[in-house]
Amino acid sequence: MPYILHVNGKPYTLEFPPHRTLLHVLRDELGLMGPREACGIGMCGSCTVLVDGRAVSSCLFLAPQVVGKRILTVEGLADGDQLHPVQQAFLDHHAFQCSFCTPGFIMATVALLNEKPQASESEIREYLAGNLCRCGAYPDILAAVRSLV
Repeated sequence: MPYILHVNGKPYTLEFPPHRTLLHVLRDELGLMGPREACGIGMCGSCTVLVDGRAVSSCLFLAPQVVGKRILTVEGLADGDQLHPVQQAFLDHHAFQCSFCTPGFIMATVALLNEKPQASESEIREYLAGNLCRCGAYPDILAAVRSLV
């Protein structure tokens, strides 16, 4: 059965088994490599995407659950060659080392700023607590996010 997914502002008609996760459909069917699988159980934030503006772990959602919803990945943030302000802040503050977690942190930050544009330090830390950085780039990540509030 074909499904229509709205990803990064474009509709895609795709066929996949109903048990496929959103993460695997984004990566395997659409070639979007921003969402990444690390833990596979929604604990690390590497697969974070926005669904109707809300940050979610794409490894936990079955793709049919998001039919009719707007899905945004890190690939959909930039406007041509113009980076999204969150992407630019992460670059400006060198808020990455290996960068495996960076797309998830960026997407969580976009959701945070949409919800709380003047987030306090404790709100930033609480909101991003679901995203893990194995390299320990937290000080630079926090500096990047703070620069946006």
